[in-house]
Amino acid sequence: MRLKSLHLPDSGPLLAIGYVLLWLLLWLTVQPYWMLPYGLRFGALLLTPLRHWGWLLGAELAVTAGIAMAHGMPLGWNGFLITELPEPLVMALALWLLRRLNLHASLNSPQEVTRLLLSVVFVVAATTAVDAALLDLIHEPGSPELIISILGEELLSHYLGILLIVPLMILLLRTRFDHRSLASLAMDGLLVMFPSMMILLVLSEQAAPQPQFARVLSLAPVLFFAFRHGWRGASMAMIISSFGMNLVEQHLGHAPSTAAAYLFLAVAGTGAIMLGSATDALRRSSARVAEQNVYLGAVNRRLDQLAQQLRSAARGNLQADENQRRYLAAELHDELGQNITAIQTHVKLAQSRLRDAGMQDISASINTILGHMRRALHRLLDDLRPAVLDEFGLIRALDEGPIRDLLQAANIAYFTELHGDPRLLDDDTRTAIYRLTQESATNTVKHAQASEFRVRLRIGERQGMVLALLDLRDNGTGLPNRMPRGGRGLQGMRDRVTSLGGQFRLRADHAGVHLRILLRSNNSLPDLTRLE
Repeated sequence: MRLKSLHLPDSGPLLAIGYVLLWLLLWLTVQPYWMLPYGLRFGALLLTPLRHWGWLLGAELAVTAGIAMAHGMPLGWNGFLITELPEPLVMALALWLLRRLNLHASLNSPQEVTRLLLSVVFVVAATTAVDAALLDLIHEPGSPELIISILGEELLSHYLGILLIVPLMILLLRTRFDHRSLASLAMDGLLVMFPSMMILLVLSEQAAPQPQFARVLSLAPVLFFAFRHGWRGASMAMIISSFGMNLVEQHLGHAPSTAAAYLFLAVAGTGAIMLGSATDALRRSSARVAEQNVYLGAVNRRLDQLAQQLRSAARGNLQADENQRRYLAAELHDELGQNITAIQTHVKLAQSRLRDAGMQDISASINTILGHMRRALHRLLDDLRPAVLDEFGLIRALDEGPIRDLLQAANIAYFTELHGDPRLLDDDTRTAIYRLTQESATNTVKHAQASEFRVRLRIGERQGMVLALLDLRDNGTGLPNRMPRGGRGLQGMRDRVTSLGGQFRLRADHAGVHLRILLRSNNSLPDLTRLE
């Protein structure tokens, strides 16, 4: 569950009251290099609508005038207006210009952090330049070193005030926390930040140079929070650590820290904010990559399902085709084959009468035609569904069946190397192996001009799956550079293998045509003792 960020009231007077109360509270912490009210003003102008700026700046000037009157108005009203009025107006003008240039109150990416920090430098430089001009106008010419020291103090105090206050304001007003992140941040605060402050207190009570070492050591938790919780953790750790160091110094009565110490704090704080923002950006990128991987995983699973459905449909088509071939072969064998046999029988019975009538040549012609018809029928039946495959099994069908007869009739030497038990394979795979070999042998006879054709079949089991590796090759002329139109031989073989979820590879590193085909049986490992 995510916690909503705080919402500012859309009322100028209410905003002015809240702003003034915070401004007075932070005014109590003002030190030479520590100007938190300046950061509060910058953050308020950055986060509130332009229509409420008059209320905010008017309330601040009213409170400032009240404080000056309480001290006797040392510079008078003219001096007060010259010294106090230009700085808020210059800041408001600069921020108005930057907001027109699309400046956003965001630290979600290193680019946004860099843009905001450059805007801070621009505003601080502008207000300091105006203060320098007024200082030169009001005061008598003095030591240049003193003026440079005053300007350097303003630059550092103003920048540090914005660096500590503005990220905290953005965190509270523009950022949402979930319970888990908030609990983790609180737990790390107890386990890391609280012991660090205790160590700082112990070391600060010792003599120099331990206090300087303690200031450097206190920034270690800031880096930890930057890595662990991004810029949010870095900003909270920075302000807690900074307040802790100042409270310790005031409690122990140490001399105020030097400009070098606060400069180190400003540089370290800037680096911590940028480091935290880069960490956040990296985490978001990793989260997006993880989400994309989950999405791609779901898409891949869907594609696998679709591919499985396509393979199942293709396998079903092959089974329907083989069943149709088996049916046609049976019908042709039973009907046409029996009719040819009946005709031959009748011709044989009529031979004596035809011979007596001097028509024995007609009998011989009819027998010759019937012989051609029977041989053509046998070839057709072998193409449709070879009986040897059903009667004697895959090994004998490949080694002794019609494929050998086809190649020998074309004067092509036929070599086989068959290993493994075909009973491990399902019927579709056995049929596919025979059909692939038959198609490849037919292509060799028709196109290859080869003198030999080799078949190597290996059937085995690997990791609980039955595999069949079929290697077909000839020593012919190979494939032409441009396949002829209408040629469906190789494509039909490839489609058959794909439908069974196998792999089809046409190797071009050998003379002739070389095919390597891997098929996976759709059956689980059977109990061969039952098949014997």
